[in-house]
Amino acid sequence: MSREVRVRFAPSPTGPLHIGGVRTALYNYLFAKKNGGKFLLRIEDTDQTRFVPGAEDYIKDSLEWLGITADESPWNPGDVGPYRQSERKADYMQYALDLVEKGHAYYAFDTSEELEAMRERLTAARVVQPQYNSITRTQMKNSLTLSEEEVKERLASGDPYVIRVKIPRKEEVRLNDMIRGWVMVHSSTLDDKVLMKSDGMPTYHLANIVDDHLMEITHVIRGEEWLPSAPLHVLLYKFFGWESTMPQFAHLPLLLKPDGNGKLSKRDGDKLGFPVFPLNWENKATGETAAGFREQGYLPDAFLNFLAFLGWNPGNDQEIFSKEELVEAFSIERIGKSGTKFDIAKAKWYNEQYLRSKPDSELAEFVAADAKSSGTEISPELAENIVRLTKERVTFPSEFWKDYQYIVIAPDSFDEQVASKKWNEDAVKVLTHYAGVLDNFSGTFDAETAKTLLGESAEAEEIKLGKVMQAVRLAVTGVGGGPDLMEIFAILGTAEVAKRIRFALDTLSIAG
Repeated sequence: MSREVRVRFAPSPTGPLHIGGVRTALYNYLFAKKNGGKFLLRIEDTDQTRFVPGAEDYIKDSLEWLGITADESPWNPGDVGPYRQSERKADYMQYALDLVEKGHAYYAFDTSEELEAMRERLTAARVVQPQYNSITRTQMKNSLTLSEEEVKERLASGDPYVIRVKIPRKEEVRLNDMIRGWVMVHSSTLDDKVLMKSDGMPTYHLANIVDDHLMEITHVIRGEEWLPSAPLHVLLYKFFGWESTMPQFAHLPLLLKPDGNGKLSKRDGDKLGFPVFPLNWENKATGETAAGFREQGYLPDAFLNFLAFLGWNPGNDQEIFSKEELVEAFSIERIGKSGTKFDIAKAKWYNEQYLRSKPDSELAEFVAADAKSSGTEISPELAENIVRLTKERVTFPSEFWKDYQYIVIAPDSFDEQVASKKWNEDAVKVLTHYAGVLDNFSGTFDAETAKTLLGESAEAEEIKLGKVMQAVRLAVTGVGGGPDLMEIFAILGTAEVAKRIRFALDTLSIAG
């Protein structure tokens, strides 16, 4: 009988959650839901020296924003908690001692000075990668080289120690990765990693193996950076006698810089002008800040869709997927082995597609809120009209008000470049005539009527309308381009259009 699929996302609260981590969480979530399983969130906070206050809440808020909901977590515990490693501290030592008893681990009493001396000695002997391994451990202070009595004495007197795994000297470690296929590593290349630190806290290697076993994790889907550690983890499952329930591994490709040259970092985002974190971040202790996708105006469903395609593809031309459709289409087999270039232009494209698919009434709420925060109250109807006119022109919701508030607020200045090229006597004649026509018009003023009256004004002055259209736009909006001008006129009404034209005639004539 097959086990229920159980996966986990296990971030460390050491700062803001990188979007590579968010993608890992998403793939775990999609895999669990596709297979009718459970998605767990576990906080790996065993390294207390790197713990950053606020980082855990940031992880929670980021996943909630994107709708990546954990079935079990510190905030929604199941039956296999606690879901913070620091709260499981008492359990890890017994597992480390079990390995010592079985001969798969040992106590090491070496001081930092002795470890440094060992590294210097190996470097001098031209060893490329100095490490504490099956050869060097024979020359160090540990329970393999010291007498049993001395080991007992040191432990009894409280001498500082770590517990290291005892890697076999000649053994081939095999791992069938779900993305990369068979990975084979010879144990002679591995070092005797520390499992328990001198402060009594476990390292990642021990804690994550024990936790995954106790939480009945069936599949470990994590970043490529953990692939070098995977052979050690396979050995630990074997040493504990848990081979039959060892999870399947899948190591995800890296997120690369836009040029494909190396792993994407915060520095790259800062340099190229885009965030690499889901939400804004501030470290209150250091004052360090970082920009987030949410605050820059990315919609959560658009960002989720974009993220899914950074390493995975559905095998067809479809690009727009709801979360439910992603669950249905997702498979580990369609994740690539090689790194994926980060393309901010594609992220913006996704945002545009999702924004345009939303009802005008929903987007109008953004417009009204932005208008209000800048001191202008507008009606829902006017906000919807702004959305209707400009929806195809914006990438982010903030642009509705920022770029098109002139639909509501009359301009008090004019684009100088456009004015210098397009403001002339012909424009003044047509606009003066048009303002007079609008003063006397009493019928229904829609876009078609606005255009007809403007055309008649140009004709009356014996001027081709096309020659002055940009000047007309400039007079009413202050800029030289934008959405359908006649639609703007219909929204403004005859009195407001005439008023704006006269202000432009006065202002630009004086300036000219």
